[in-house]
Amino acid sequence: MEMAEGEGTTEENYDVDIATTASSLGGSGIFHIINDIVGFVLYMHQQIPSVLQDMSLEFDGLQTEFMDLEANLTQPQVKPLVRRKLVSRKREVKNEIKKLEKLMKTITSLRSALQLMVREAPGIQKVVLILGGSPLRPQKAYELLFTQHSDSLLGYEGDFAKSKAAEALSKKTIRALISVGAGSTSYPGPMRLFILVHAPPTLNLPQHFLPKRDFRYNRKFVPSKLRFKCRAQDNATNSPPTNDLIWSLTRRRKKMIFKIEDVTVYFPYDNIYPEQYEYMVELKRALDAKGHCLLEMPTGTGKTIALLSLITSYRLSRPDSPIKLVYCTRTVHEMEKTLGELKLLHDYQVRHLGTQAKILAIGLSSRKNLCVNTKVLAAENRDSVDAACRKRTASWVRALSTENPNVELCDYFENYEKAADNALLPPGVYTLEDLRAFGKNRGWCPYFLARHMVQFANVIVYSYQYLLDPKVAGIISKELQKESVVVFDEAHNIDNVCIEALSVSVRRVTLEGANRNLNKIRQEIDRFKATDAGRLRAEYNRLVEGLALRGDLSGSDQWLANPALPHDILKEAVPGNIRRAEHFVHVLRRLLQYLGVRLDTENVEKESPVSFVSSLNSQAGIEQKTLKFCYDRLQSLMLTLEITDTDEFLPIQTVCDFATLVGTYARGFSIIIEPYDERMPHIPDPILQLSCHDASLAIKPVFDRFQSVVITSGTLSPIDLYPRLLSFTPVVSRSFKMSMTRDCICPMVLTRGSDQLPVSTKFDMRSDPGVVRNYGKLLVEMVSIVPDGVVCFFVSYSYMDGIIATWNETGILKEIMQQKLVFIETQDVVETTLALDNYRRACDCGRGAVFFSVARGKVAEGIDFDRHYGRLVVMYGVPFQYTLSKILRARLEYLHDTFQIKEGDFLTFDALRQAAQCVGRVIRSKADYGMMIFADKRYSRHDKRSKLPGWILSHLRDAHLNLSTDMAIHIAREFLRKMAQPYDKAGTMGRKTLLTQEDLEKMAETGVQDMAY
Repeated sequence: MEMAEGEGTTEENYDVDIATTASSLGGSGIFHIINDIVGFVLYMHQQIPSVLQDMSLEFDGLQTEFMDLEANLTQPQVKPLVRRKLVSRKREVKNEIKKLEKLMKTITSLRSALQLMVREAPGIQKVVLILGGSPLRPQKAYELLFTQHSDSLLGYEGDFAKSKAAEALSKKTIRALISVGAGSTSYPGPMRLFILVHAPPTLNLPQHFLPKRDFRYNRKFVPSKLRFKCRAQDNATNSPPTNDLIWSLTRRRKKMIFKIEDVTVYFPYDNIYPEQYEYMVELKRALDAKGHCLLEMPTGTGKTIALLSLITSYRLSRPDSPIKLVYCTRTVHEMEKTLGELKLLHDYQVRHLGTQAKILAIGLSSRKNLCVNTKVLAAENRDSVDAACRKRTASWVRALSTENPNVELCDYFENYEKAADNALLPPGVYTLEDLRAFGKNRGWCPYFLARHMVQFANVIVYSYQYLLDPKVAGIISKELQKESVVVFDEAHNIDNVCIEALSVSVRRVTLEGANRNLNKIRQEIDRFKATDAGRLRAEYNRLVEGLALRGDLSGSDQWLANPALPHDILKEAVPGNIRRAEHFVHVLRRLLQYLGVRLDTENVEKESPVSFVSSLNSQAGIEQKTLKFCYDRLQSLMLTLEITDTDEFLPIQTVCDFATLVGTYARGFSIIIEPYDERMPHIPDPILQLSCHDASLAIKPVFDRFQSVVITSGTLSPIDLYPRLLSFTPVVSRSFKMSMTRDCICPMVLTRGSDQLPVSTKFDMRSDPGVVRNYGKLLVEMVSIVPDGVVCFFVSYSYMDGIIATWNETGILKEIMQQKLVFIETQDVVETTLALDNYRRACDCGRGAVFFSVARGKVAEGIDFDRHYGRLVVMYGVPFQYTLSKILRARLEYLHDTFQIKEGDFLTFDALRQAAQCVGRVIRSKADYGMMIFADKRYSRHDKRSKLPGWILSHLRDAHLNLSTDMAIHIAREFLRKMAQPYDKAGTMGRKTLLTQEDLEKMAETGVQDMAY
């Protein structure tokens, strides 16, 4: 079987050419589904026996897990929360077992249907497989041609209508696809498989096989062709059956190879957007200069694949000095999407270049996301999972197991340790699921395997914290080479991530927990003095020499690294007053007493770290140098005392984290003590916060250490503010436009209701009955004309709760629900996930839905409402931060004094980037369309809207400013009527938005702008 080159629908060119007989189908394969970043690729890639064997193994594994869960539930000491999780998992496993049983039966019976179809091949001229919402709007199209004796298609006049071969194939294939989840992952929504049978026109075909009007391919789809050269039936009886037949149905794709100066770029799609090409050009400039860059790329324009293609191709063009790519994402979902894109790209590069293009790419996440030990995963949260893992993998626990066989270990970790240097991943791209599957198959721990492979991997994809949080970066990323290229994707909030990494909050409950921790530590010290005093003496001697000389710990023993301490300070001897364990505990008690006294206040207090340390020294006798070493001294003590319940010791860790930071940094921080939350002054809730104001403190080591750092997002406007916030000088700073054949986004600024009353969420207006009523009437009118999904963002949870309650009392909510179902984001992750799932279902089935969400919430940052899930987004108000917050006031003061950034400029910049992030959720591709309503009179001011990204401003016409509800309704009707017309990629206005290889060659001569826009 060979993949033929060429394009079009002529009979001479085929993707796959198979010579076979009907009897050879006894070993044939069946349909499977692969999740591709652009959709589903259908292919038959294994023999049915091996498929059933794999399923049998999975079936046995589920049965074993089911029995283990039943056994665990019989244990009386299981906590109620854990029991609920076990019961929930048991229910899931039971459903999976039933589903697998049904699928295995379906696959077995599908073989006979495939045999029947090919036996009757002379009666079938063509079979077209369509995957999509309808046969006329396919996402994928596949064409199967049947010939006999290598002749042209036969005009067979047999009575095909009486034959149920194609009907059986269709029904069973659809059932098999649905059983394995077709349409639920890459293309959530109404995704179905249609089988169109082309036979002689005289036959009376079943109605449901063909559309009501003649089917014609859209120009943008070139169907893959699979031709069977079926030999005569009598030859089949004399031919021995074969078991190596592979059927392949792949999406035809003429990929691109082009040059950017001296780099040959491999791009895994037929065409490229102009802005993608420009993005690559600017990115290459930054890599050549070995400097840092800021790139703002419009949402839905293929930023990720452009970035991956350029950097991996750049690496291939310089084999003598290969670079490592460190790709940082905000969420696990984004991590998986990035690795999916990289898989597609890697496969393409390997097909063209062979083994020299092979790389190792891994995704790295927490134990909770990578662990395969069911008993460890039964823990309540991430910290509990970490502690449960430590209880089974710590070196002293493993040593104790040799004496006591009842000590429980982790088999996966033990097998990983036994493999030693042989515990390696072969080249390839590994998602988190791939790592778990590989670990299960080999019996190795996926988490520790992934951590071990970080130093060998060519591409690493993980979260921001693995580089920006010193406590995590000191463990995971300490061995990354300087020649690495670091990418921070969706980095519009990177300054906030940096600040949060170095900020610590201490409450009364923290101090109470820390006191309990010290009591337990004191008991352990006394126990060790009586049983193993030598360990404490050895630790004392090591501390005299310096913390950095304690030797390398095994991966299972490593704890979080120091939050701030430079490496040269670690070589110093630890202060004498905390070398002995009991002395260190006494120092911590004095620190807790001092913090308790400071929390016992009725006034808001603010002071600098220098003032705080001076006060601490005079009242508690604790010096600055002692504070610096608190975190590492605690880590050393816990290792010496062989403490594995790290989740129980989080309070004392937090206090030591605070002590080390306040003792290390004299500038860029403030200590703020508040006796209560100003929004709820009647509830006493004292909190002491060490607040970081300077984002550059966390990211400076990244800029200094690595060759190139790329900060990219769809929302970086105004782009000149980020270098000031992060204290770096980019060699490239660029914001790109979005090339379009049609105006698929329609932003509007609504300033007043139908009664001409102004609308705003300003504090003095937000509770006005007229504003609330007009906001509600706007939504009532919009849901009556906008199809499918509508998303509404509010400025805060409290405002959303209040306005929904008012709408419910006045009947507005009832009017909305007559048109669409309503779902609401809450601060509970599980509830929100369930609401999102049901929202998508309502949109899928055509009922339509409205989703109420909050700017700066989980949904606003990581959930896409593309296609029919988001045809309209309404941004109610300007999402300013709570301006009376003492922490925000302190940061604004610092930014003004240090970087000369005005208070109003920063607040507006921060609010508008959040608003842009919210409305950008509805556009995820150029084929998509959606409306954006900024419902607040303040957006009509130039100083506010000018801070929106350029790709939004370019579509915000003057006629769409200062609108009333009636005017917005009229514009929405016209826009939706326009978007209902067929989408033509070429564009009626002559704007070219898809470039071919020939176009790129012309661009090299005429310039990017001439061709692109």
